[in-house]
Amino acid sequence: MLTTLSIANYRSIQSLTIPLGPLNLITGPNGSGKSNLYKALRLLAKTASGGVINSLAEEGGLQSTFWAGPEEISEAMRRGDVEVQGGPRKDVVRLKLGFASETFGYTISLGLPEPQQSAFCFDPEIKRECIFNGPYYRPASCLVERKGSMVRIRSGRSWEVASQHVPSYDSMFDAHSDPSSAAEVFHTREMIRSWRFYDHFRTDADAPARKPQLGTRTTVLHHDGRDVAAALQTIIEIGDKEALDRAIEDAFPGCKLRVVTKDDGRFSLEFYQKGLLRPLSGAELSDGTLRFVLWVAALLTPRPPALMVLNEPETSLHPDLLPALARLITHASQHSQVWVISHANRLINALNQHSDCHAIELEKVLGQTEVQGQGMLDTPNWYWPD
Repeated sequence: MLTTLSIANYRSIQSLTIPLGPLNLITGPNGSGKSNLYKALRLLAKTASGGVINSLAEEGGLQSTFWAGPEEISEAMRRGDVEVQGGPRKDVVRLKLGFASETFGYTISLGLPEPQQSAFCFDPEIKRECIFNGPYYRPASCLVERKGSMVRIRSGRSWEVASQHVPSYDSMFDAHSDPSSAAEVFHTREMIRSWRFYDHFRTDADAPARKPQLGTRTTVLHHDGRDVAAALQTIIEIGDKEALDRAIEDAFPGCKLRVVTKDDGRFSLEFYQKGLLRPLSGAELSDGTLRFVLWVAALLTPRPPALMVLNEPETSLHPDLLPALARLITHASQHSQVWVISHANRLINALNQHSDCHAIELEKVLGQTEVQGQGMLDTPNWYWPD
C-alpha cells in the first residue's frame, strides 16, 4: 500500500505531499486540480513501462506541464497585500514525482536537456531516480540511485556501479530488471506495473462490451471494458461469485446477470429483469446499467492489484445507484488500495461513512492546488534527493 504521494512542479501542483490510506477519496470543486493529481499518478505509473517521456510529449512537452506560477508564494501574496509576481529563479526547474509504500519508495526528477546538437532538444531527460526504504527519502535509506546516466546499487555499506550509460530517456526500470542483481528495482517496477486505472468505459451503441466477444480467461478487465463478459465468467469460475450476485441484487433488486457462451466461443451478457418475459442482451442495456456491470467486473477482479484508481466512476450512473457503487468500492478496498476521484455528493457521502475512507478535499489558492485544511503537522515528512 502507498503511504505517501508527493508531486512538485506539475501543472497546478507546485508542491503537494499527501498521506494515503486503504481507501482514498479525492474531491474538490471544478478546477481545483483533481485531474492534475490523477494525471500525475498516471505519469508516475508510466515510469515502470517505459512510457513517461512519450506521455509528457502527449501532454504538450515538459515545459507545458511545469508549474506556471512564481517559484515562491509569499504570505503577503496570500493575504492580497501585494500582487502575485515572480523573480529570478533560484533553483533549476524540475518535475518531481514520488511515493513511499509499505516496502519501497521511489522518486523521479525530470528536466530539460542541456543545449546539444540534436533535433530532439525539447525531449525531457530523467535527471535523478532513487529507490529508498522507509517513509521518506534519506541518504542513509537510499538503496538504488541514478544520477544522470549512472546507476549504482547499495551493497552493505558501500555502493556498486550497475551501469554508467543509461540513456537520459530511459528509466532505470528499463535498464535493470534482473531480480537476482537488482531485486529492489525489480520489485518496485512490478509493484508499479500492477497499478490499474479506470477512467473511460465505453457504453455507446457501438461499444465492444455490448457485442458478443471471443472469450478467454480474463482476470483483469480491459480499461475500456471490451472483455466484460469473459471477465464476469472468470469471476464466476475462480473469483467471488457470491459478491457478484450481491452487487447486482444491491443495485437492481430482483434482477440477475448471466454470461452466455455460444458454440463458436463468443461470450455475451443476458440481464434478467423482473416482469420481462425474456432477458435483455448487452446491446439493449441502458448506459447506466452497462456501466455498473462494468464496475462490477473491474472491482471484483480475481487478481486484485496493489492500487486501483477510479476517475469519476459516477459518470452515466443514476444517483440511486451510487450507494450500491460505494459498497462495491469499499468491498474492493479490502483487497486493493483504492483511489476514487469524484464530485458526486451522494457517492462521496456514502464512501465517507466507511471507517477506512481517507478524504482529501482539494482547493486552488492563487492558482495552486492545495489540500483544504492541511497544515504543517498534517503533511508527511518528505525530502527530494535533488
